[in-house]
Amino acid sequence: MRDRLARIVAVAKRRAWLASALVVMLVGLGLVALHHLTREIRLADVAAAFDRIGRGQVVAALLLTVLSYLALTLYDVLALRIVGRPLPWRTAALGSFTSYTLSHNLGLALITGGSARYRVYTAAGLDGPDVARVVAIAGATFWMGVLAVAGGALLVHAGPLPIATLVVPEWVARLIGAGIAIAAAAFVALCAAGPRQVGWRGWSIPLPTARQALAQIGIATLDLAAAAAALFVLIPGAAPDLLPTFVLAYALAIIVALISHVPGGVGVFEAVVLAAVPVDRTALFAALIAYRVLYYLLPLALGIVALVWHEGRRRLPAKAMAGARMLADGIAPPLLSAACFGGGTVLLLSGSLPAVPGRLHDLTEWVPLPFVEGSHLAASLVGTGLLLIAPGLYRRLDGAFHAARALLVAGAAFSLFKGIDYEEAVVCLTIAALLQWTRGAFYRRTALVARPLSPAFVASVAIVIGGAIWVGFFAYKHVDYSQRLWWQFAVGDDASRFLRASLGIGVVLGGAAFLRLFLPAPVRDGETASDEEVAAVLAIAERTDAMLALTGDKRFLFSTAGDAFVMYQVRGRSWIAMADPVGARAAWPDLLWRLRAMADAAQGRLLLYQIGAGTLEIAIEMGLEIVKYGEEAIVDLAAFTLEGSAMRSLRQTHRRLVRDGVTFDIVRAAEVTTLLPQLGPVSDHWLTAKSQREKGFSLGRFDPAYMAQFDCAVARMNGRIVAFANVWATADRSELSVDLMRHDDAAPSGVMDFLFVSLMLWGQANAYRRFALGLAPLSGIDGRRSAPAWGRIAGLLFRHGEKLYGFRGLRAYKEKFQPLWAPRYIAGPRGLALVQGLRDLNALIADPPVRRLSPAGAPPPR
Repeated sequence: MRDRLARIVAVAKRRAWLASALVVMLVGLGLVALHHLTREIRLADVAAAFDRIGRGQVVAALLLTVLSYLALTLYDVLALRIVGRPLPWRTAALGSFTSYTLSHNLGLALITGGSARYRVYTAAGLDGPDVARVVAIAGATFWMGVLAVAGGALLVHAGPLPIATLVVPEWVARLIGAGIAIAAAAFVALCAAGPRQVGWRGWSIPLPTARQALAQIGIATLDLAAAAAALFVLIPGAAPDLLPTFVLAYALAIIVALISHVPGGVGVFEAVVLAAVPVDRTALFAALIAYRVLYYLLPLALGIVALVWHEGRRRLPAKAMAGARMLADGIAPPLLSAACFGGGTVLLLSGSLPAVPGRLHDLTEWVPLPFVEGSHLAASLVGTGLLLIAPGLYRRLDGAFHAARALLVAGAAFSLFKGIDYEEAVVCLTIAALLQWTRGAFYRRTALVARPLSPAFVASVAIVIGGAIWVGFFAYKHVDYSQRLWWQFAVGDDASRFLRASLGIGVVLGGAAFLRLFLPAPVRDGETASDEEVAAVLAIAERTDAMLALTGDKRFLFSTAGDAFVMYQVRGRSWIAMADPVGARAAWPDLLWRLRAMADAAQGRLLLYQIGAGTLEIAIEMGLEIVKYGEEAIVDLAAFTLEGSAMRSLRQTHRRLVRDGVTFDIVRAAEVTTLLPQLGPVSDHWLTAKSQREKGFSLGRFDPAYMAQFDCAVARMNGRIVAFANVWATADRSELSVDLMRHDDAAPSGVMDFLFVSLMLWGQANAYRRFALGLAPLSGIDGRRSAPAWGRIAGLLFRHGEKLYGFRGLRAYKEKFQPLWAPRYIAGPRGLALVQGLRDLNALIADPPVRRLSPAGAPPPR
């Protein structure tokens, strides 16, 4: 299992790096194409064309942008109705708008846009699977619009279709358009007559009705038409008869940008439009820049404000500054990480473009030229540093906070001293002020121990820096490059400053490749405890699952008084606590909150496994998601009896085995070592017969040192041990239980029933109050239609998953003993992080880190 997981992780990592490398390569190809397409265009010409865009054109583009985003909100309205979870338009509009503004600019729609939808829709009562269905249906609607617009433009377009140097014949274009129209009609017909839902591997998605399918196509067509028109009206002198060709080029550019997975389609979208639209490229390039601001960046700013406002309404107490700070601390890391990355991008782009001549002339009258040159280089280096530090802010690292704040202040100063770029200085100081206000959100320790950077982050940095360098070469293409440019220092030598800044950026990146800062301190190997410390707390334990402390695969966090501990282990990024804390109940809240703080400071996620009602309230206060895991069977030994019709089967089995000469005995812990040569073959045979291997963490394993810590219940036949179970018992005799239960083929039928009944009768005779039969996973979960997704899945597995595990059979077996059922829960982070935590839990149980034990850790005599 471990090898398989390792292979899966390795393959996933390779795919991530390959995908990121492919994205960087596509961006590079896009920039090369842009360089080729704009080789005759000069920066001054673009600036002049930009100035020729009139106010009326800008207003028209803004109105069409509003219309496009209004149509986008209907994507979600329709998707919510299709999945049967309609919400008010304002809620759907918020989810749609924040989602699309993020995904349009950042790419990776499932992660960026999906996260925004998840935040909005879960707050409105939807669960994760329903949100995933909404995302899928909205995505399908978008693609319907793209294809419908492309197909319609192909049918309407007259004459051959020129795309750069490629000319598509008219009949081919018409044939493709007809094919798209036929496919759309076939989809509507399928929705009218086909199945109401489609699925894959247990996950299903409802199909729309024919009317809803037509609405999807119509809404998406309106959205794409408005978005394309917003760019079209910005092109000076664009003739109306150009519209079909332009719309087709726009749809093609959208398709290529989406397939490439380039964030925001930067470079790729522009290259396709420039290649496919037969107009003056200087004017079109200026229109594309204006369009990028109006359709992408302005809605992104509004989307962030809307998302902050939504979070504020959820969490912010009215007129409470403390609540405002709590809200800010909660959303600051991701937003300020993005702002820091954006600030670095602004500084890099500014360093690649010429300074404003008038400002630079005024500056050099007061500031020496060498200081201006140094400030220009320093501002670009600061921008590079901000790119590299941004992930540290996302991870709440204190070192990243201090470095980013210092760099932002320095960047503001250098912006002023390199050309009085007060706009950049305002941006940097604003971000620095927000960082200072939310400084409490950045509390995690920083270490100088490196961990490989994520592929997505490396790709993002490469794209930004590659784009900034391309902008510089575009701006200075008229310059005759030579060696002396590196050493020229003059007020008008912007190209020389750009080259020196590019070299400095390369040096900084090279250094960063070897020195990876702002990572969490590594998890210590410690938090182990002496046998005496553990035994002292076990002496006051109320539950037998506390004996899991002696398996040798746990870490321990003790209370200040040493009268309680929580046992846990770390796997991956998951900090997994086993069962309720052990010892004095008054210490439980402090222990769990301390463990939560330790996990949080190490950038981990906390998972509480198999907790009971005593821990449930604490977990709720900690804001963890509560999932019912199953129920534990508890037998009241004071009332236990073999009499009565309900116990007839157990009574008959017990009497039959007694008649057949099977005997029961309790072997004391001090004598177990001498018995191990007889127990070992039984254990090995059981593992082989069950095709099992030893596990850990949530149960013990057949280890001589572990076995020697406990009494052992054995069943003998003709003097030979045929079954055994090691006995867990609390010192105060409140609870009795077993851990390992194994038998071989020589054991008669029903031997485990015999062992359980005999042990319960022995416990009853020795004044134990209850017997814990263990957990029945997924039992007691109704899985009703209105239940959360986990409840529905768990109920389905319990009812129909016998081939996978035997959930119902295990419940039925324990039901024979007429137990009381106590619920057990899992508490952990919300969303996908809970699934990742459960994956780490499964890996920990399958392959726990085990240290050899000393019998000195045995609990005190009972």
